[in-house]
Amino acid sequence: MTRRAHLEDVMGEGGEALGPQFDFLLQEPLSRARGGDSLQKQLLRRLRAAVLDGRLPAGSRLPGSRALAEGLGVSRNTVTLVYEVLSTEGYIEPSRQGTRVAALARPEPPDRAHPTPAALARRAGRIRERELVSADSYAFAPGVPALAQFPLAAWRRSLDRVLREGGTRLLGYGPAQGEPALRTAVLHHLALARGMRCAPEQVVITEGAQEALSLCVRLVTDPGDTAWVEDPGYRGAQTALAGGDLAVVPVPVDAEGLRTSASDWQERPPRLVCTTPAHQYPTGAVLTASRRLDLIEKCRQYGAWIVEDDYDSEFRHSGEPLACMQGLTPRAPVFYVGTFSKTLFPSLRVGFLVLPEPLVDRAAPVVEELLRGGHRHEQLALAHFMESGQYGRHLARMRRLYRRRRDALRAALAEHFDVPHTVTGGDSGMHLTVRLPPEIPDLPLARAARRHRLAPRPVSQHCLVPGAAHNGLVLGYGNTPETAFVPGLRRLERLAGDQD
Repeated sequence: MTRRAHLEDVMGEGGEALGPQFDFLLQEPLSRARGGDSLQKQLLRRLRAAVLDGRLPAGSRLPGSRALAEGLGVSRNTVTLVYEVLSTEGYIEPSRQGTRVAALARPEPPDRAHPTPAALARRAGRIRERELVSADSYAFAPGVPALAQFPLAAWRRSLDRVLREGGTRLLGYGPAQGEPALRTAVLHHLALARGMRCAPEQVVITEGAQEALSLCVRLVTDPGDTAWVEDPGYRGAQTALAGGDLAVVPVPVDAEGLRTSASDWQERPPRLVCTTPAHQYPTGAVLTASRRLDLIEKCRQYGAWIVEDDYDSEFRHSGEPLACMQGLTPRAPVFYVGTFSKTLFPSLRVGFLVLPEPLVDRAAPVVEELLRGGHRHEQLALAHFMESGQYGRHLARMRRLYRRRRDALRAALAEHFDVPHTVTGGDSGMHLTVRLPPEIPDLPLARAARRHRLAPRPVSQHCLVPGAAHNGLVLGYGNTPETAFVPGLRRLERLAGDQD
């Protein structure tokens, strides 16, 4: 006997009248409006709610399917199907003696003495809230490339080629470490642009730089371990460390980058050090060679690892590209993190991680379990985009554009921003940092700017240790046309005057 036949058998032929406890079904007829929920869904929702709120208490006998169908003016099959779902979910219990409401646990409503738990995990509670959310289309938004300049036609050709050649074969899961073609293309690019030498098995494709940072945390730290982060520094790194339940220690930054001391290593030695050596974010400082080598050596002595976030090294505006820390010494204890969000477009959500050579064999099976290969069409399209030369040509165009915009913004600041300030950075990337005096607090100024479609980022929001020295605005010029510089700065000048 099938389950449905059994249900129909135990529900009986009906004939009994519906009791008063079912008045809630009869007082408001089931809707037959076109486009609305089916009769079956409506009846299921009403009966389920009646059981949960106690209108149909445990042990209550439900009418037979025929009686309920006649009372509601629906088909018996509709009622039978509803009873079948309720039985499967455990709300009712069919038997030879009739169908009755099952005994369910009924939690008491929360009260002051026993409130409903609402606390996040400790590590989640340590993640700082971002007061000013991203506004990519606003002027001066940092970290956003020139989206209007992206070669969509060339990108579409790469996507079309992958879809045509790959077809449905690419709809399943891909390799956890990423598509081999993209990993190879990344290797070729790093060797050419950054002088890096690494093996294919060291490269892991991630969903942006943030996943790469989180993966570093999961691979080499345990909750409670100490991690150093630049202060001021990249909020994404701070978030990844806090999300790993690490003890985050802010380390100051000066004109030569991350500044550590002997007492730092003795009193609070790290397990992980996050740094942006080629172009410190947000100050623009470059970590000097002596400090880089010293950091590598100290990490070897103390058993620590370095996360080198090379977020915008492709856009160096003067001199030769800086050597990455990963390749300074053999088998350096360095995770190298890169992203295509700055060089292409943020919604692509593709980044990469180069594992330290000593960790590759042990990390590979862990990565295999932690990651699930996806975005296969986009990864293969990106591989073709890079190997065909389109990526290199796009980077060259953007270097020229960003260099011109940097120069124009510097000139506009000098001529049209009559507020005491100091400009730092600019040798690389897509932003300048403008230091402001303490009497013009950066956060209220940034809040006010949002109302005028301006999105500079306050320097203070990148700091773990507040201080008067960390007061200013990060002005992005990547996605802001030069014609918007002077009007935007004049508006910021007026808003700054209102802060005095």
